[in-house]
Amino acid sequence: MEISEILNQIKSGKIDVEEATRKIRLLALKEMEGACIDISRNLRKGIPELVFGEGKSDEVLLSAVKSLLQENGLAIVTRVTPSQARLLIKSFSEKAKTIYYEKGRIVSIRTGEAPPLKDPPIAIITAGSADLPVAEEALAVINEMGFRTLAFYDVGIAGLHRIFPVAKKCMEDKVAVAIVVAGMEGALPSIFSSLFSGIVIGVPSSVGYGYGGKGEGALITMLQSCTPGLVVVNIDNGVGAGIAAVLISRLASKT
Repeated sequence: MEISEILNQIKSGKIDVEEATRKIRLLALKEMEGACIDISRNLRKGIPELVFGEGKSDEVLLSAVKSLLQENGLAIVTRVTPSQARLLIKSFSEKAKTIYYEKGRIVSIRTGEAPPLKDPPIAIITAGSADLPVAEEALAVINEMGFRTLAFYDVGIAGLHRIFPVAKKCMEDKVAVAIVVAGMEGALPSIFSSLFSGIVIGVPSSVGYGYGGKGEGALITMLQSCTPGLVVVNIDNGVGAGIAAVLISRLASKT
């Protein structure tokens, strides 16, 4: 049942406010064995519920996806293994459109047509090619939430000149927010933010050597940055960066 149905029931006098309140609260969550799905998140926040695939059994994973498709017509499963991706495609491709973002480890399953991708585009930039899984995770989330992306990979500070054309292209295309993924010392987001007029979301990646090499060094560098307009998400959190970028771009598109 959707909220519109509940409101119509109030209007027609079939239920009172107390009963309507109870039904709306029940809409928020759908409990099942092994998972509790937030089926009204998109209604509250404009952000679809995402299913974290890693560590879930096949039964729980399939049950969660079925519930989301039934309620919302869209299921996005993150951090999937190759075997989970094959299972989801096999199970749902006959009745829904499935997209496997292999590098980003995400499977999208949709019963209807996806809306056309909107502008302003969101830039996704990596310091190195080893950062691609995190960048592609963000890209998948952004595209599935309806925004166009511009990708610039392997433009780290070891060749500083490579970042200048990227900043120029972003400004020419009226990019409002850019996601910059970097491992090692994590300096690229600060440098790019000093050149770019919009908001930069820094994503430290777990790429590097020795001490601080699991992303801690990059995280500390980004958090200590003095460059205005740089915000930071957790290590390897492409999903969080993608969602934040979409929310910012939605606001930018209304101004």
